Amino acid sequence: MQRIKSSIMKQIVWKRYRRVVELLQALLLTGLPFLRINGQSALRFDIAELNLYFFGTVIRIGEFYLVLGATLFLLLFIGTVTVILGRVWCGWLCPQTVLLDLTESLASVFGKKRSGTIQKFILLPLSALVAITMIWYFVPPVETMNRLMTSPLIAGFFLVLWASVYLELAVLGRGFCTSICPYAMMQNALFDKETLVIEYDRSRDATCMKCDDCVRACPVGIDIKEGLSNRCIACAECIDACWPKSRKRSLPPFPNYKGKMMRPKAWLLEGVTIASALVLALLIAARPTVEFMVNRVQEPLPTGLNRYAYSICNNSSKPLELELSAPDGVTLIGENRVAVKPYGVVRGKLLLKAGAGQDKVRLNLRGNGISLTRETGFL
Repeated sequence: MQRIKSSIMKQIVWKRYRRVVELLQALLLTGLPFLRINGQSALRFDIAELNLYFFGTVIRIGEFYLVLGATLFLLLFIGTVTVILGRVWCGWLCPQTVLLDLTESLASVFGKKRSGTIQKFILLPLSALVAITMIWYFVPPVETMNRLMTSPLIAGFFLVLWASVYLELAVLGRGFCTSICPYAMMQNALFDKETLVIEYDRSRDATCMKCDDCVRACPVGIDIKEGLSNRCIACAECIDACWPKSRKRSLPPFPNYKGKMMRPKAWLLEGVTIASALVLALLIAARPTVEFMVNRVQEPLPTGLNRYAYSICNNSSKPLELELSAPDGVTLIGENRVAVKPYGVVRGKLLLKAGAGQDKVRLNLRGNGISLTRETGFL
């Protein structure tokens, strides 16, 4: 009995913590596009350049091994979190849940009868904010706002996203979590018997009052007393709903979190995920400061004259002033001084003129302590 009373005294009201986590997540996702590291967005995918700016570095779409490494890490991370914590993401951090929870809380101030209608009105401006925030992860916020009224492309995307987000939240609502969400479907294959879930204590079923407060509180409309359901989003609303009545009877809530986070399988998955993150970090750190590529352009030109296309990628956070040069006996025709912005890419063409019998030429790139040479064919 003493043990039960002790657990009652320590019972957590999960909703308070969820609201704090949800507010922090909303602030983080909305504010992250404004954070700049080394002159670039902390997290943004530049569609024009096909570059992913990621917390002080850049991953280019052409660097397939980095894209593959980042994708592998992300899949491992999602799988590990799901195996250990179950659907905690769905109930605590998913933007879908966060937006619906926060708007429901605001709408409840106006009373239960009108809360549904009020919530749909609140979702209108909130959906607009979500839509513009999504664009910020592709176009910097200041540029987005400056071009919103002048660029048909940005304005079109904004309106389509606004309508899509609003309809998804206002019409589908929680039904999206239980019917369409691919992550929810994937979890059936990742759960095991020790994954963290919310479970009804059947051993105490005889003492349950069957008041169904837990059913009414459930945002996805399941009855936790009927057993585990793949529709449960682990939000703990049923636990909080049960506690006020069970506490009066000196009983802990009948539904509660159950699972074993510290176990060999969890340690293995965590180790593999951390190892993949370290490998990805090492791959990014091991990249050269400058990547220099030269290719001969196939086009008819007079004998002794060849055209070449070059690309220079700056992987550092500093601007570079570089100079192209050719060895003795080879004349470089074209602009040979190149300025490359931080994390920028410069592409250009130039002509090389060489004497008869030359079948290979070398093109040098120097400046800012960098010295690179590339050899290519000459016809």
